Amino acid sequence: MALLCYRWCISYTDTMKTRETLKAFDVFLEERGLRLDAVVIGGAALNLLGVVSRLTKDCDILYPQIPDEIVKAAKAFAATRRQAGDVIADDWLNNGPASLVAQLPTDWRNHLRTVFKGRGLRLKCLGRDDLLRSKLFALCDRGLDLGDCLALAPTKEELTKLLPWLDQQDGNPEWPTHVHTTLSDLGRRLGHGV
Repeated sequence: MALLCYRWCISYTDTMKTRETLKAFDVFLEERGLRLDAVVIGGAALNLLGVVSRLTKDCDILYPQIPDEIVKAAKAFAATRRQAGDVIADDWLNNGPASLVAQLPTDWRNHLRTVFKGRGLRLKCLGRDDLLRSKLFALCDRGLDLGDCLALAPTKEELTKLLPWLDQQDGNPEWPTHVHTTLSDLGRRLGHGV
């Protein structure tokens, strides 16, 4: 299963789904003659893939750096959505996870999959292994992504395969033990161990 991971800030109370919000932003960009081709990760990507149905508070763009004109358009889009009664932050579209690019395997771009294709907005997602890397790292690092990791349902083989990469993501001497404990708990919840 190929995945685009993109965390989208729709609203905290809005019932609009990620895809409808993306369509609205796509129209907004097209009307202004703007275009964004990007790789997204996070909850919105999981929404686009049908893995989860939860709303998220922002849209994390992994790559490229968001151009200034798109940042301005995203803020203007948020303002129009707020005028319509939605709750959406000015910085809903951001490069928060951009540092992950340096940690991914060098061939990560070879596994991208298109998950949204509009006229002004085209989004791709990481391939399954790299998406799992991002979510498992987030689970170990922040402890907030258990639901997403359960929804992705990595196999025992996938957890075992990604364990060495996860072990290397933090220099703290306690990190590998923490990673093993976290993945063991996840594996137990999924019905298998690591």
